[in-house]
Amino acid sequence: MSATLTEKPTATGSDRRLLRGLPWLVVRQHRTALACVLGLTLLTAIWIVYERHELVQLLDAKGWPEKDPGQPMENHRGYEYITNIINGLPLILAVFIGAPLIAGDQESGTAQLVTTQSVSRRQWLIAKLGLAYTLALVSGVVLSALFTWWWKPYRSLFLSEWIDGVIFDNTGPVLPAFLLFLTATGITIGVLVRRVLPAMVGAFLFTSVTTLFVWDEIRLRLDSSQMFTYPKDTELPERFADAYEVDRWVGSADGTLYNWGICAETTEKAQNACIEKHGIVNDVIEYLDYSQMGAMQWSAAGILLAGTALLTAFTLWWASRRPL
Repeated sequence: MSATLTEKPTATGSDRRLLRGLPWLVVRQHRTALACVLGLTLLTAIWIVYERHELVQLLDAKGWPEKDPGQPMENHRGYEYITNIINGLPLILAVFIGAPLIAGDQESGTAQLVTTQSVSRRQWLIAKLGLAYTLALVSGVVLSALFTWWWKPYRSLFLSEWIDGVIFDNTGPVLPAFLLFLTATGITIGVLVRRVLPAMVGAFLFTSVTTLFVWDEIRLRLDSSQMFTYPKDTELPERFADAYEVDRWVGSADGTLYNWGICAETTEKAQNACIEKHGIVNDVIEYLDYSQMGAMQWSAAGILLAGTALLTAFTLWWASRRPL
């Protein structure tokens, strides 16, 4: 007598996968790069947690904030290494993830093979972009959240100002937006060039110029600077300790501003005569206040995300209509 099997067959390992079909194939294709970036992110995250713990222990031992702890972040190698890694992450994603993502398949012919099967070209592109953007977003959000958690409560002890790229670009929403934008840039260059090595070189050059030169100029223009006038040769009020000084002027009683060095004469007598001639009675600073940081960061993130959206739309349009 034969028995009838009524139980459902045991699920196989493949049935329990979180990803199936095309997303799983894309992840498998790029698993080495994916593992490297996620591993770097994890190690950096653990390092930040460790360094913050060490800083808290040191400050507690020195009785901060009631007592002056000195400069615990001066020549701090851990901080320097961590910031170098985070600052290098946009370059890593643009050059090693973005540039070869589609260009590699175009150069090897994999793209043509995949899109002649049951998968449409748009599905293939979306799966590729989804992997790269998810990787950039996860790395950016994790590291930005932890770096902000480390820096913000103890910002007065860090030697970098809040407007410096090492702080401004690595905290809040800026880092994830920056990673998304430069990843999208690398992908777009790869789609246009269609060859891996030239695409990586192009992404490297664009990222280097953007991060080292262009973005520094944009950052300072994300919000309007303010002016503060106070009597000449007096101390600047303490509330400006966190302000970033954009420029410095001297002014007359009627509000006319002169270049700060206008009366930089060789003798004190000549200097006093110059001051009297122009009626200079005030010092004036042009500054960005720390309270503007949040709005400036969201403005920066908005610009970068808008750029990411435009580059993504262009990539989808271009790759969907051009031969692979």
